[in-house]
Amino acid sequence: LDSLLRDSPSEVSLLANASAMLFQTLPSLNWAGFYLLDEEGSSLILGPFQGKVACQVLRVGKGVCGTAIQEDRILSVGDVHSFSGHIACDPDSRSEIVLPLYKNGKPYGVLDIDSPILNRFDTFDEQGLLKIAEVINANLSRFEK
Repeated sequence: LDSLLRDSPSEVSLLANASAMLFQTLPSLNWAGFYLLDEEGSSLILGPFQGKVACQVLRVGKGVCGTAIQEDRILSVGDVHSFSGHIACDPDSRSEIVLPLYKNGKPYGVLDIDSPILNRFDTFDEQGLLKIAEVINANLSRFEK
């Protein structure tokens, strides 16, 4: 992933290729992509992704993505329909894992991955995705704004 991203000419191309690579290489996904923090820090705005049409704006503190960025932690949900406040952008999604992203040490957005399979993500996935998020964070830090 690092060799793919290190020559990206922009944040958009970096995130687009990262979402495509994740979607193509991880089995049993129906969505992989990014939500980016707006300037006020109150909403997450849809970024590059692979999958079905998605919600365009998510409020910080709401849903799995908004909770993960607000609480600054990885959030893995085995059954999204049992998650209080879940936002159903795709009703076929059953499980979800969200990792906060940082640019130059500041909150930037989230990596969001959904699956139509209950309990799709385990500790092994979480550890691997954390490494992937670190690669993305490092490459984002090359861009000023």
